[in-house]
Amino acid sequence: MSNHHKLSRRGFLKVLTGGVGALVVGIPLARATHAPIPPAFLGDTLFDLGSYVRIDADGNIIIAARDPDTGTGVATALPRIIADELDAEWSRVSVVLPGLGVKGTHGKPQWTYGHQLGGTGNSIPAAWEDLRQMGALARYLLLQAAAKRLGVPATQLRSQKGQIIAPNGQRISYGALATDAATIPQPKTPPLPKRADRYSLIGRSAGDINARSIVCGQTPYTLDHQTGDAAVAVLAHCPWRDGQLKRIDTSATLLVKGVLKVVQLNPDPKCQPGQTPIAPAVAVVADSLWTALEGRRRLKLVWQPGQSSRESSALLEQKAQRLVSHASARNKTPPTTRVRDDGNVDKVARHTAHRLDALYYQPWLAHATAETMCCIAHVDKHQARLIVPTQAPKRAWAVVQSLTGLPPEKIQIEVPRIGGGYGRRLDHDYVAEAVMLAKVIKRPLRLMWTRDDDLLHDWYRPASTHHLSAIIDQHHRVIAWDQKLASASALVGRGVPEDQLWTSEVDADQLPAGLVSNYRSDWYNLASTLPRGPHRAMPHLTNAFAVQSFIDELAHFLHKDPLRMQQQLLGNARHIPLRNGGVLDTGRLHRVLQRVAGRIGWKKYWRSSGNGLGIACWRIGDAYVAHAIKVAFQARTLRIERAVCAVDVGRVINPKGLENQVTGATLDALGCALNLAISFEAGQAQQHNWKDYPIARMAQLPRDVEVIVVPSDDRPPTGASFLAMPSAAPALANAVFRACAVRVRRLPLTKELLRML
Repeated sequence: MSNHHKLSRRGFLKVLTGGVGALVVGIPLARATHAPIPPAFLGDTLFDLGSYVRIDADGNIIIAARDPDTGTGVATALPRIIADELDAEWSRVSVVLPGLGVKGTHGKPQWTYGHQLGGTGNSIPAAWEDLRQMGALARYLLLQAAAKRLGVPATQLRSQKGQIIAPNGQRISYGALATDAATIPQPKTPPLPKRADRYSLIGRSAGDINARSIVCGQTPYTLDHQTGDAAVAVLAHCPWRDGQLKRIDTSATLLVKGVLKVVQLNPDPKCQPGQTPIAPAVAVVADSLWTALEGRRRLKLVWQPGQSSRESSALLEQKAQRLVSHASARNKTPPTTRVRDDGNVDKVARHTAHRLDALYYQPWLAHATAETMCCIAHVDKHQARLIVPTQAPKRAWAVVQSLTGLPPEKIQIEVPRIGGGYGRRLDHDYVAEAVMLAKVIKRPLRLMWTRDDDLLHDWYRPASTHHLSAIIDQHHRVIAWDQKLASASALVGRGVPEDQLWTSEVDADQLPAGLVSNYRSDWYNLASTLPRGPHRAMPHLTNAFAVQSFIDELAHFLHKDPLRMQQQLLGNARHIPLRNGGVLDTGRLHRVLQRVAGRIGWKKYWRSSGNGLGIACWRIGDAYVAHAIKVAFQARTLRIERAVCAVDVGRVINPKGLENQVTGATLDALGCALNLAISFEAGQAQQHNWKDYPIARMAQLPRDVEVIVVPSDDRPPTGASFLAMPSAAPALANAVFRACAVRVRRLPLTKELLRML
């Protein structure tokens, strides 16, 4: 299977139907709008069987992967859903990234492909019904065309590997039927998708469609695209998001040969974060990157600080600790939001002698994507064309439309393969910058952030301080759980009601909610002007570290096996209704815990002195995960010897892709836990490159992540892009405690461990 399809461009393909209606069961394709046709869809003998499927006369099939791929493998998994329903031969399938599909109707955007959002863990669940229906419809059109040609009822025909097979064994290729299939009318009722026992691709492993080209350096990222006479722009951002430019001298910059223009940019105060430049900036536009950087170096700028210059991460942490401490409870400091309150925690606490308390802290984090923020933009009064690495093409479109006022169909957004997202590319401040500059210089423009820009001007994950209390009865059972969290909400200023700001920081249904009859969860909002926004695995990552580490502390306090402690909290296998819908299936959590424990040899080794074993589990939506980790120390150096992860994600589309996601998320979580932290002084981030924001090296990480997929084919698929992140760090910290009797409650772990040893 290839991801490139060489076709002539002498004409557009013959189009029958396609578009927005194809994504909604029951809306006739004949009434749908035409999809925009990317270059790979052009050719002389291609025929359109909907918004996603094109077939040529030779039987080659092109399938569009609608969601941006940030390394999550959706460019492979999504087309395989369609290809399976279509009964396509995978080796004859080419996958293209179609870009944003949009058409204007009375000035309003109509979305050709429906859901186009990547890196949120929801691509496959959102696609499951839509894309199966698309594949089933394309197969229906081919069957009807074959029935008409052969004079045989379609019900007597079957499809297999790109062919229609008649009862007498006669075979007709999809390519031979493509012309006729393009004339078949839309059925009155949508064709039924396959039964699961007929799947030929779903549940079978396939390598990433881009793997070879990525390894060979042939995959085009945004800045690899050629755009003729494009100028290059770099920016000098104000050190403070709320600061101002007080004085500027551009004379030395304009003397640099090749510098074209110096442009001042200012955020629009009416726009939400992520829709306008992140801070006031001065852009140097030149004929090359190196010229632009030299011009920026020669700028003489004086910035006036804003209110954020009074802030520091240390002061915010002190305030957070005061809010969540016992002193705040005595002083009756109310939480910003009481997220959940089951039973009566206070009453139980007054009549029980045994209590365990712990305070956990996690730092601010940057996204630090491999591909820094960048964008190619060409804007004039008639149209806008952008090439942009975005996780949310519709949101990027909205930014462009607000700045240009162009009709929906005059804004074209191409989305190449993306060099990492982690939530950073859900915001589009860099797109706003590119469009504003392209409008000024009136020629194609390449905007590029350096690594320093990227780390110093991010929408950071906010730090969090957790205070956990457990009340234990005489039988050593946890009968009450009280947790307080203080953080600066990532949703402030983003159009979210004040009473919902907590939703980026904590989940009302997170473990052990529903397992302890007296359970309370409070959130305290830290007022801050520091920039913050969505980050990978929020809010699960920070909370799982505190909760799962604390459960391990409880086990030690009660002289119990930590695995047994987890199992006792879960209780018998049952379904517990959740506040946000769905259920907590404790049986599935039991299974992932048992599988990792069995693989790492927990029963045999956990009692050994200094065994270095740690275990943790978590739930995200209807997906379940557990980690078991083994560590050792050599000359005060931590070595992660083994990492085992078990996941239960419902039906698996591409097992190889799932394994890759679990491995990558585990390593990402371990790397963050070991090394990473952003600190602020006088409102400015103190880390600006890899030397002070050190991504974990191979020597720090396990040589392999042993992945166990627990079968669950009776359930629909769930997302897995960051499922394996939450339980990795607490399993590591628990293993460290078992190896050296040091309880790490503050991340990053390496720095804290060296301080405590």
